[in-house]
Amino acid sequence: MTSATAPSLSSSPQPAVAQGTALVLDINNIEVVYNKVVQVLRGLSLSVPAGQVVALLGSNGAGKSTTLKAISRLLSLENGELVQGLITFNGNDIARMAPQQLVRSGMSHVMEGRRVFEDLTVEENLIAATYAVSGRRVSRSDFDLVYEYFPRLHERRRGLAGYLSGGEQQMLAIGRALLARPRLMLLDEPSLGLSPMLVESIFTIIARINREQETAMLLVEQNASVALAIAHYGYIMETGKVMIDGTAEKLAQDPDVREFYLGVGGSGETRSFRNIKHYKRRKRWLS
Repeated sequence: MTSATAPSLSSSPQPAVAQGTALVLDINNIEVVYNKVVQVLRGLSLSVPAGQVVALLGSNGAGKSTTLKAISRLLSLENGELVQGLITFNGNDIARMAPQQLVRSGMSHVMEGRRVFEDLTVEENLIAATYAVSGRRVSRSDFDLVYEYFPRLHERRRGLAGYLSGGEQQMLAIGRALLARPRLMLLDEPSLGLSPMLVESIFTIIARINREQETAMLLVEQNASVALAIAHYGYIMETGKVMIDGTAEKLAQDPDVREFYLGVGGSGETRSFRNIKHYKRRKRWLS
């Protein structure tokens, strides 16, 4: 996992909410298989309280993106299937809900790789996103909100999305999701392929959206430093299940997490995975 300096945010994350606070998302003991034989998630459980940022961390192949696709009901597009467990969104079982119903119920999924419509302008991309929203009229103020968070998009609004930089395309992908005024936003690797300066900018804006719009977020990231800098709580996955979880502050200070996910050894020096010969995971809950 990439080690990086945490972004300098204008406001620190709020402390974790007290037990009993409403959950916008609750995942209980789910299992996912692809092609009916390849098991990717193995008894995964996690939750996202209303209005909080929850980081989902882990190495490549841990099952992070699959978790998001299970939540947004996109597994079937890749011959995947939820075979066990329960996922509830806003208190409702999503097992029989279509992806578009989830969007209209207040869930937005910003997928890995940005996936903008390259042959449309920035503003046409935003207009296209409004067709997924039903039951609420999307007004000019919704577009203004996107441009307020991403002024660069306003400057480039008449330009083709295919000519945007990687950072600008990531802004556009998040802006499209924001148009729906979601209660829950799923973010898959928003730092992927971006320079450190752009990563800091994107994550600062994500933190602002959470704080000002009270949008709950499930943030999948390999860059643990920046994710924990804006998160309230975090889960670390290995081989399809959660191994460690706790508040973002406690995870950032945990010696196992610091050594194997932040690249910092016990004496404070930066360490490489290549230099780590033995990895004995200390399984425990962080309260």
